[in-house]
Amino acid sequence: MSTTKQWDISKALAVASLFHFFHNVGKFCLIPFLTLYFRQLGLAAPLVGIVIGFKHAVHLLWAPLCSFLAKSHRKRRFFIMASLLLSAGAGGVFAFYPPLDKNIASMFCNTSMPWKEQFNPPVGISVSVDEYFNTTYAAPSDHHTTAGAPTTLRDGELTTDISIDTTTTSPLDLETSAPPFSSSSPATSNKTLEHRTRKVPGSGKTHKANGTKASASNSKQKSPPSHRTSASGTHPNVSQHPSANRRKVRDVGLDFADTFLDPEHKVFLIVLGLVIIWELMAAPLEWIADDSLYEYLDFVDATDRHGKLWIWGYLGASMGSIFIAFLVDNLNCFVIFNIPRVSFHFFCYGGFLVSTLFLSALYPIHVSKKTEHSNKTVKALGFLGSDGRIVLTALTVFLLGAVGSTTQNFLFWQMQDAGSGELYMGLSVAAGLLAELTLYFFRNKILKVLTFKWMVVLGLLSLGVQVLYYSFLWAPWSVLAVQLLNAFSSGVIWWAINSQVVDVASPGTERSLQLALRWLAYGSGASTGSFASGFVITRFSLAVLYQACCIILLLWIAVFLLVQPKLPNIKKINYSRLLAADNSDMSDSDEEQDRDWLVTAMKDENSNRKW
Repeated sequence: MSTTKQWDISKALAVASLFHFFHNVGKFCLIPFLTLYFRQLGLAAPLVGIVIGFKHAVHLLWAPLCSFLAKSHRKRRFFIMASLLLSAGAGGVFAFYPPLDKNIASMFCNTSMPWKEQFNPPVGISVSVDEYFNTTYAAPSDHHTTAGAPTTLRDGELTTDISIDTTTTSPLDLETSAPPFSSSSPATSNKTLEHRTRKVPGSGKTHKANGTKASASNSKQKSPPSHRTSASGTHPNVSQHPSANRRKVRDVGLDFADTFLDPEHKVFLIVLGLVIIWELMAAPLEWIADDSLYEYLDFVDATDRHGKLWIWGYLGASMGSIFIAFLVDNLNCFVIFNIPRVSFHFFCYGGFLVSTLFLSALYPIHVSKKTEHSNKTVKALGFLGSDGRIVLTALTVFLLGAVGSTTQNFLFWQMQDAGSGELYMGLSVAAGLLAELTLYFFRNKILKVLTFKWMVVLGLLSLGVQVLYYSFLWAPWSVLAVQLLNAFSSGVIWWAINSQVVDVASPGTERSLQLALRWLAYGSGASTGSFASGFVITRFSLAVLYQACCIILLLWIAVFLLVQPKLPNIKKINYSRLLAADNSDMSDSDEEQDRDWLVTAMKDENSNRKW
């Protein structure tokens, strides 16, 4: 005798909410801070942009394909559990390889003051940062040097220009003393390393660091002619370009490529390969989980409750960013076994994903036997080019994704150069998410007051103000206030787009079209923005990049206001919504009911509603 299966919707939604909560806690313990880790590895901005761009590109191609395979083979739960376990392990590899140099990790660890201007490096370690975000480090060497002379250290790692502060020692002592980096020299105890020159990122100006004109002239007089420095503080035989003749930070192996690649590019290739493998394992998780839950709720006619699960994801993301920032900011530079504190981002990421693994065993998944909706995503992609309004919307979300990825990739670099620790960075992420979440409860009022056109304009204008503000950060805390605009720049735009999709999409394809637009924004747009942003920083500066993004957004607002009113805005009939409408206000007779809903449909079909 067969028994009827009980569908406990409340329990299923509770499990799904906890699943998304813990997954986003782990995800935001790491993902927003990933570019900071790449910076500590010595990767320049263009290489970081390429790595992040490939990460988005892999997600763009692999996530929907893997979701289709999981559904067609009815292995969704297996794919979810495997993705959680493997992505936690792949992310944990970064905690140990490539290993961070202890001296470099110590430099970035000290965030009590702006490190690029006031950091006092360990004895024998010098750091210089040019306006293109290329960082050069110097390690101690036993080579004999002359005070004030630019010294080239060739111990297998790097080179830089260093000088000795001679304010406490006479020039004669400098000539007769032991080599500056010799441990047996007592004269080095009262000498401090200083930067000959330093380019402040974004300013394009050269500043002297702690040196005086008198000490500089003394150094010139006592230096041999072959080691004299130019007025700019550099060797006359060295190119004046800040990144020329600069050797990179570290060598992590790959002996077979020593002839062809410098140390930075070896690290880049290793990181790129690991990130691609990591994204192949992590990308399918959210797509498969979301499809599974939606089909489960669709089977029990409760899809209206699916649209509020993102609230739990936002809460988890906010708590994760605050938790990890507070934890890391209060750790020593090296914890146990000389593990740098940046590794705890990866440890917490893996720990929360493993805890989510236990919830995946209870995650609601419905094995559907129907196949007529398997090509909805393909239909939605084809619909992107069939309607002028959707084409304009697709271009808008593409631009939104490109600018958003540019902001996320290098905002923490800008904050770090302003002297910010990770606590302010985590608070900035949480502030933006919580602002969007708070404004959501007033969403219906905003939709009634503003039309679609002006909601998009408001969102783009808010994003333009944000990126322009980012280019002028002056203090670690200054970013927090502008993050409140994230509610308008992200939330309002997507509410407007989702409402438009419901109006123009054919019945049953609304969700697929919404997913296609998000796929276009956070996949294609984010990938393109990441690839381009790093090279713009190299050619100009990070401040110029943000200002250029602001100008592009303002130009697109003008284009949007000119084009959008000229497009046809006829609302299509969504018969499934009409048939599902409440009949309590209709007439009692069947004839009058049919007449009422048909009249309403014909009015909607023939009216040109402004939105």
